[in-house]
Amino acid sequence: MERKFSIGVFDSGYGGLTVLKSIMETLPAYNYIYLGDNARSPYGDHSFETVYHYTLQSVEWLFSKGCKLVILACNTASAKALRNIQQFILPKKYPDHRVLGVIRPTAEIIGNFTQTQKVGVLGTRGTVRSNSYPIEIGHFFPDIEVFQQSCPLWVPLVENNEHLNEGADYFVKKYLDELFSQSNDIDTLLLACTHYPLMIPKISAHIAKQVKIIAQADIVAQSLLNYLQRHTEMESKLLKNQERLFYTSGDTENFDQHAAIFLEQAITSLKMKW
Repeated sequence: MERKFSIGVFDSGYGGLTVLKSIMETLPAYNYIYLGDNARSPYGDHSFETVYHYTLQSVEWLFSKGCKLVILACNTASAKALRNIQQFILPKKYPDHRVLGVIRPTAEIIGNFTQTQKVGVLGTRGTVRSNSYPIEIGHFFPDIEVFQQSCPLWVPLVENNEHLNEGADYFVKKYLDELFSQSNDIDTLLLACTHYPLMIPKISAHIAKQVKIIAQADIVAQSLLNYLQRHTEMESKLLKNQERLFYTSGDTENFDQHAAIFLEQAITSLKMKW
């Protein structure tokens, strides 16, 4: 009897849980294993080499736990590690495994939202410095002009549950002002970090009503659905017992408290070991 596998979802910390939540709502039948590398997060300020090493190590750990399909629900990991893993690691070591990211699915449809052809991207320093979004968006929508802004303090605000408090307003306004100083015609904001959807109430308060805010979770979930419909050879190998396992490289109690905020439900995580 052929062995079947879970879908792995990886993030440097908690943000990927927003993606997992949408994936589970869109594809509830499948088994999922989530890994948050909280002990080494955030990834945004790490070098390319460090992010690649951490991401590859985490992906291979998920492979070892029985995941043949892994989603990098982390923009920094997708920007700095995905291409090398897909091009150099999988063909040689894991030819029947697949790793997917969050950047391409978003880039493929971002043009459907903008009227002015000017899009603002809010992300970590690592994602912004990689220029992955301008490059990928340019492949699909060469007429769109992309303006980027790193928001290095937003992840700490979210992970310390301070993102909706009054003190967060200064840093929300600061980064948005810096972005819109590049162009007043930006009509679409892409939240290129999976932590940032939790800050939408604050972001909305500091932008014009006509500016659209695009979060990635539902986009990635729909992209995964489409992928599985196209790749029946992979879909047929996936477990469908609705089992969810959560692992963290950090403190499990702390992870569970934060995860409840991102998932809007209580979970019990396990301590992962390399």
